[in-house]
Amino acid sequence: MAALSEQEILRRESLQQLRALGIEPYPAEAYAVNAWAQDIKDNFNANPEAYQQVQLAGRIMTRRIMGNASFLELQDSTGRVQVYLKRDDICPGEDKTLYNTVFKKLLDIGDYIGIKGYVFLTQTGEISVHTQEMTVLAKSLKPLPIVKRDEEGNTFDGFTDPELRYRQRYVDLTVNPDFKQIFMKRTKVISTMRNYFNEQGWFEVETPILQPVHGGAAARPFATHHNTLDMPLFLRIANELYLKRLIVAGFDGVYEFGKMFRNEGMDRTHNPEFTMMEIYVAYKDYIWMMAMLEQCLEKVARAVNGVPTVQVGANEINFAGPYEKLSMYDSILKYTGIDVSAMDEAALRQTCRDLAIEVDTTMGKGKLVDEIFSAKVEANLIQPTYITDYPVEMSPLAKKHRTKEGLVERFELFVNGKELGNAYSELNDPLDQRQRLEDQLILAGRGDDEAMAMDEDFLRALEYGMPPTSGLGIGIDRLVMMLTNQSTIQEVLFFPQMRPEKKAKVATADDFIEAGVPAEWVPVVNKMGFNTVEELKAANPNKVFNDLGGMRKKMKLDITMPAKEAVMAWFE
Repeated sequence: MAALSEQEILRRESLQQLRALGIEPYPAEAYAVNAWAQDIKDNFNANPEAYQQVQLAGRIMTRRIMGNASFLELQDSTGRVQVYLKRDDICPGEDKTLYNTVFKKLLDIGDYIGIKGYVFLTQTGEISVHTQEMTVLAKSLKPLPIVKRDEEGNTFDGFTDPELRYRQRYVDLTVNPDFKQIFMKRTKVISTMRNYFNEQGWFEVETPILQPVHGGAAARPFATHHNTLDMPLFLRIANELYLKRLIVAGFDGVYEFGKMFRNEGMDRTHNPEFTMMEIYVAYKDYIWMMAMLEQCLEKVARAVNGVPTVQVGANEINFAGPYEKLSMYDSILKYTGIDVSAMDEAALRQTCRDLAIEVDTTMGKGKLVDEIFSAKVEANLIQPTYITDYPVEMSPLAKKHRTKEGLVERFELFVNGKELGNAYSELNDPLDQRQRLEDQLILAGRGDDEAMAMDEDFLRALEYGMPPTSGLGIGIDRLVMMLTNQSTIQEVLFFPQMRPEKKAKVATADDFIEAGVPAEWVPVVNKMGFNTVEELKAANPNKVFNDLGGMRKKMKLDITMPAKEAVMAWFE
């Protein structure tokens, strides 16, 4: 554990003093809340009588102590409200300890308290809560970052470092509460989509996360081992094959919101753990799915933002249909002028070289087409666009096209240059499906670690008969990014995957003594916040000397103050 800062030491001392006064800083009893900050501010003026007996709880975020009366800002899950405390109101008897000692000296910014009182308007017209009772609910042992705001709401000295914000989301959302709106909208996206599906009579299900065969997508899995069964298992890369099993079982429509895991790269739009919605509806095809998806996404956009349009970076995206449709080959022709539809693998490989697209020997025909599309087409697809009719090599789970040889009935939805959804007329011919998966094994043998595995149980399910079906997968994280105008996936995940945290180096007492600090002064130097000799040497020598004298008085130390020349020598 890292050395404690002076603030952390003082807060721990306050904790002990609270207990010495008979106040439990972490009480076990429930605290009944009947009012919330935003509700008070929104509705008090219209109905003041409804707020004459309120009980609310939250963190102390600011405070102004003015003798026997004080103001503070209390922040709960909805926002902040001003609170007024008067000594004689919360301490009606002779004992004024709760105000003079507990509130003024032992409570800090970040502590949780409960307030019972009534709402009123101050002389300046600000809605405030007049406190009649105060209860300590939780002592904060680490100081919150100080975020300053001016009267116009502009933020200064904010908690803005993305590394810290994503790693310490609990601090981020406390001092940057506006970011909560992103996650509230995320929940709205999911609940709206779920309600729409339920209205159609489709059934929400759950399928295994630990799977014996990684299938349903072209991706590298996370592998683990089950000790009792002594067998390898994989975190799912998709839930497609299990949802199709349920269509075989007789459900007309099934869907699942679930976590997927892919052991691949991380960047602004990829996290190894992400949320997908997959849905499968019997007796439908990919043409029907396009119309359903347009209706669903417009409904979601309106629920989240009130209108079907949303600003995404420099682009205004319109989620109201109909969406443009382009076949994959036609899209490549449109944006490169090259017709790849009749090319074999060798010609596609040469085309990639001509276009300066890096490829390797593991890539088959489908992968080469996909590389050309990704490099030259995707970025141009700003408004919602369906890319349809993919080469059969790219889509081992999709039904062959009803009229176009060598293609499958598949579409991907692209918005703002990014793939948002993927859908098929699902392959339900078990013999064709077996051949496609055997072709995937050949690609795996060539070194393609994203090739699909053979799933004999899934093939057995198809042999029992699966009706014509259309399936769709939507990346929830990317959809939320677009609907909240965020450029990184980390902003829409509460806890994105992070690299291991670098542990702060802490020097020993001997390290400081070797640098010239007398042994009796090492604890003082540590309390001043210097955990390493390097941190000490980086400080201003004159300030350190002056602060040593201040700490000596503050800590009431009976040790001799070192000479200034001796302190200066620490920095040589």
